[in-house]
Amino acid sequence: MLDSGPGGHALRLKGVSKIFGGVKALDNVDFEVLEGEVHCLAGENGCGKSTLIKIVTGVYRPESAEVFELFGERLDGITPVQSRAMGVSVIWQDLALFPNMSVAENIAFDEMVGLRPRGVNYGGMKERARAALDRLGVTLNLDVALETLPIAQRQVVAIARALMNEARLIFMDEPTASLTQSETDKLLDIVRRLSADGVAIVFVSHRLAEVLEIAKRVTVVRDGRLIGVYPTEGMTQARLGELMTGHLLEDTVAARDMSAAPVVFEARDLTLPGQFEKIDLKIRQGEIVGLIGLLGAGRTELAHAMMGMSRPASGTMELRGQRYEPESIRDAIESGMAYVSEDRLQLGLLQKQSIVDNAAISVLDRLLDRFGLISPAAKDDLLAGWVKRLGIKIGLPENAISTLSGGNQQKVVLAKWLATEPKLLILDSPTVGVDVGARAGIFRIARDLAEQGLAILLISDEVTEVLYNSDRILHMAHGRFVREYDPRAVSVKALEEAIYE
Repeated sequence: MLDSGPGGHALRLKGVSKIFGGVKALDNVDFEVLEGEVHCLAGENGCGKSTLIKIVTGVYRPESAEVFELFGERLDGITPVQSRAMGVSVIWQDLALFPNMSVAENIAFDEMVGLRPRGVNYGGMKERARAALDRLGVTLNLDVALETLPIAQRQVVAIARALMNEARLIFMDEPTASLTQSETDKLLDIVRRLSADGVAIVFVSHRLAEVLEIAKRVTVVRDGRLIGVYPTEGMTQARLGELMTGHLLEDTVAARDMSAAPVVFEARDLTLPGQFEKIDLKIRQGEIVGLIGLLGAGRTELAHAMMGMSRPASGTMELRGQRYEPESIRDAIESGMAYVSEDRLQLGLLQKQSIVDNAAISVLDRLLDRFGLISPAAKDDLLAGWVKRLGIKIGLPENAISTLSGGNQQKVVLAKWLATEPKLLILDSPTVGVDVGARAGIFRIARDLAEQGLAILLISDEVTEVLYNSDRILHMAHGRFVREYDPRAVSVKALEEAIYE
C-alpha cells in the first residue's frame, strides 16, 4: 500500500465482501484513495464497481470489512446521510438531475431538501450556485431549465451540486460516456482543477485512453475480486484491457477492399439546410463504412434522414438500386433499414419492459398465432435464437431489460433490429456506456454480420473504433464529407490530428 502522503487517505477499505443471494459480488476487496488523488476504478460491467461505490455511500452494508475508514475516521458501517455529511458524493451516469428545474435549483437542490416550508431565497441560492461554478472555472446561465443544456453542461451542473454539499470524495460513474472528445477534454480539465483543490476523485470509465490520461493509479476488479492496484505511468490500453477481462484484446486494422461489391445504399447530393449538404455516399454489400467527426458535424442528422426521421430538401437516395424516399421510420424498416441509436436508454429500449418484449417489438407482426394474437412461445424462440447467436447473457426472459449490463442491453437492441432482416444497419455510437470486453464483442458481431453480406454504417466519436473496425472511413465536418481514408494507410495520430485540429 502506498504512503498516504501529507494529505492522508480520503478512503481506505480492507477485506470488504458483499453477498447477494449466495453470490459474492465483492470478495475480500481492498481499495484506497488519497486526498486530492484522481484514482480510476476499472473493470467490466458486473465486476462489482457499483457495489463497492454503494457500500462507501451507505446504500449497502458489507458482510465483512476489516477496515472501513473515511478521511482518517474508522467506521463500523455508514448510512447514506452520514456518508454525504462526511463529504462523499456520487455522480451517476444518468446524473439524477431535474430537467424541468433551473440550473441554480439543480445545483442547490440538496441543501433545500428536508427544510421546513419557507420562502426560497432565490438570490442567495443563485449566489451559492454561481460560487460553485466559479470553483470549476465555468459560467452557465443559472435561470435556464436544465433540459435546454447539452449533456456536457449537465455534467458540470452535477459536479457543482456535489461541491455545494462540500464534497471531499466524488465518485464519477462513466462521466464521459455521452461526450464528444472536445467535451471530454473540458471535463478532464475540471477534474484536474478539483484534484488540485484537494478533492479526491474516483473515476469510473470504459474509455481506457482517458483513464490513463487523468488518473495516477488504477484499481482493477474482476468478478468481484481485486486484481491489483497499478500506476498508470507505463500502462497501456492493451495491458489494462487484459487485466480487466482476463484475456488479451488485440486492436488490429481489419479493413478489406470492398470496391467490387454491389452497392446497397447510395445518396447523391443529399442536402438538408442547417444539417448537412451535398452528401454523396455509397455503402456496399458486406462493407463497414466508418463515419467520424466532431459534435455538430451532421452525422446523426444524416442517419435520421436515411431512416425517414427527417426529409432532405434536395438530392436523391437509392436502396438496392431502387429510388428510396422514406416517409417515416416504418417505411425505412419495411424497406430494409435498421438503426441502433446513440441514445440506447431513451430511443433503443423500453426500460420497464421485459428482455423478451424488447427483443421482439420490431417484428410483432411475424409472431402472431392463428388467432391473430402474439404467441409467447414464438417470442421466447426468437429471443433464444438471438441469445445464442449474439452471446447475450440474461437471467429470465421476463426480467426487465434494465437488469442487464450495458453491453448485453446493446446486444438486445441489435437483436431487435437484426430480427427485421435488414439490408443496411446504421450503428450510431454503439458502445456508449459499454465496457471494454463487451465493446470487443459488439464489433466482432458487426464484422461477422458484414462477412455475411450486411452493409453497415458505423458512426463514432472514437478514432480507434472506426480505424480498427471499418473498411473505409469518412470524415464529416460542418455538414459535409471532407475526406475519405483507407484504414490500412492512416494512423491513429494522423486521423486524430485531422479531426480535432
